[in-house]
Amino acid sequence: MIIAIDGPAGAGKSTIASRLARKLGYVNLESGAMYRALALKAIDRDTSFDDEAALVKLADGSHIRLEPTIGGNRTILDGKDVSSRIRERDVTEAASRVSVHPKVREWMVSHQRAMGASGGIVMEGRDIGTKVFPDADLKIFLDADPVVREQRRMAQQKISGEVAANVAAELRERDRRDRTRAASPLVAAEDAVVINSTAMSEDDVLAKVEEMVKKKQS
Repeated sequence: MIIAIDGPAGAGKSTIASRLARKLGYVNLESGAMYRALALKAIDRDTSFDDEAALVKLADGSHIRLEPTIGGNRTILDGKDVSSRIRERDVTEAASRVSVHPKVREWMVSHQRAMGASGGIVMEGRDIGTKVFPDADLKIFLDADPVVREQRRMAQQKISGEVAANVAAELRERDRRDRTRAASPLVAAEDAVVINSTAMSEDDVLAKVEEMVKKKQS
């Protein structure tokens, strides 16, 4: 099967996709890691996040690979493991800006489709069910109250005070960019199952998704 999980930042997509893939013996394709890898390369090469043509040229000369491991994906950029670096705040912010460009998204979509063509994948992102795999066997849109998503992100990063306030502001800005961009805005696919995880635990969400998978498989 091809399983698509979409949703805003902090909704729990990455965790659920990773756990579900492990349980099913599937590959977890994390689309955000690919955008982050390109953003990191833009930072390293001093390429403007607003220069679409330069970013596409950068992407064309890049080798981005996701390697599944027991602890989650490793992200390999041009032969180098950048898994930890791409989670840092400067890369997170850059990825949000890089991803608004239509031609950058076209490049990513074509590569993501190639990576998932053989099936047996759980892919998460913001436009998987609408753009990357519109014919996915199961589409889930995972959402949660914005305040809850901010709190989860702070707990995940173990931050508080002024740093936490800055992260919350960045999360809101990412939401705004994701939902209003011209190319593949963040929206639930018409045939997606929407799960609001505001009052649900991680285990509750996973159990609900597993139930849906079983129904599709039967």
